[in-house]
Formats: sequence, structure tokens, C-alpha cells
Amino acid sequence: MKTVTVKTGAPTGAVISPALHSQFIEHLGSCIYGGLWVGKDSPIPNIEGFRKDILEPLSALRPPVIRWPGGCFADTYHWRDGIGKDRPVIFNGNFGTNRTEDNSFGTDEFMRLCALTGSKPWLNLNLLSGSVREAVEWAEYCNRTESTALSDMRRENGSDAPYGVEMWGIGNEVWAGGGNMTPEDYASLYRRFASAMPHFTRPDGSPLPQTYILSGPDGNKPKERVRWTRDLFKAL
Repeated sequence: MKTVTVKTGAPTGAVISPALHSQFIEHLGSCIYGGLWVGKDSPIPNIEGFRKDILEPLSALRPPVIRWPGGCFADTYHWRDGIGKDRPVIFNGNFGTNRTEDNSFGTDEFMRLCALTGSKPWLNLNLLSGSVREAVEWAEYCNRTESTALSDMRRENGSDAPYGVEMWGIGNEVWAGGGNMTPEDYASLYRRFASAMPHFTRPDGSPLPQTYILSGPDGNKPKERVRWTRDLFKAL
């Protein structure tokens, strides 16, 4: 009989990235409104507008990264709708949510959530109905140290220091509702968005790393996901 000895105290040499144990929030059902965010004036106990009974256990988890605004919602989200005082009410038809939302949870609120939980932000760009310009301007709003129209707008909205967003998702489920794209179509769009994204420096003058994250294949289709991934990287 063969035996196997497992040395539990021995180092393996493998390093597991903490980012693999991250979290994802989306405007789906009551995940955001009523679930995580109730606003500062809500009778529900809250911390800076975040439900106390949700924020405290989430903070205890200390997720390395939190991704927002989607998911599928990212494909129809326009970041300017969620900043400043005058925010338009929209209809959210994302996966049966089917209700209006007042955009009171936007970029600045998400960044505050990340600060309260000790998490790094991952912003997912609107590849389906947005534009390269919209993506670039979102990055400028979040990350520009120097005084510009967009960085000054961020300051007016309460954050003098740049947010230092390093992770940008380009597209979501692009093989389905995110555009019904072929790997080749997606590779072309990905290159266009990624190459247009600006570079930034931190307040101390050091470069701010930027990571542009690809949309993965359909995980429910074992054969197709292998072919999709292979064809995508070949096209890139």
C-alpha cells in the first residue's frame, strides 16, 4: 500500500495573491440601495450612509480589493451621473432589478467604502455603452494630482487627495450581454481603451501603477472557455 506524508508546517514556496480573496458589489436587486447604502439621513443605523450591520462585518473581513459598479451594471453606468449634488434619477433594469435609483451611491461614496474597509478599489469601465473619453475622464477625476478641471471637480466633491485607483476592468462578460463579441472584436476594443488610459504620479512624485483587467470567458462552458481564452490572447 502506498502512503502519502503531508508536512503541514513545511513552506510550499507558493504565494497566493491576497487579491484572490476580494469582494464585488453591483447595483443588482438591493445589493447597493437598501442593502449596503441607505444614506446618512436614514433611520437605519449607519456609518456615513453605510448600513452599520453590513459595514462592520465587511470591514472585519478586510477584503483586499472591492470591484464596482459591475458586473453587467457597469455596461450602462455613466460615472458623471454619480458625483456632485445634482444627480439624475435612472431606471435600473439590470437582471430584474427594475426600479429607479437616485445615484446617491457613486464614485466618491465607493471610494469612501474602500477607505473604511481598508480595500483597494477596482473600477470597471463601461465598454458597452460608454466611450474611451468617458473612461479617460473617470481616471483623471480619480487619480490626477495636478490641478485640472476634473481633479478640481474631485476636490469640490470632498477629496483633495487623489484616490490612487490602480485597477481598471475593461469590459464585463463581453461574450454575452457585454457586447456579444468575438475574442477578436474584444481584443481590438481592449487595446483601444487600455492604450488611451492616462499615466499618473502619486503626490510624492512616484509613478502610480495601472492594471487593465481583461474580461474572462464563460466559466459555465468548459470547452468554449478554453477556445475563447486562447483566441483572445492570440488576438492581443
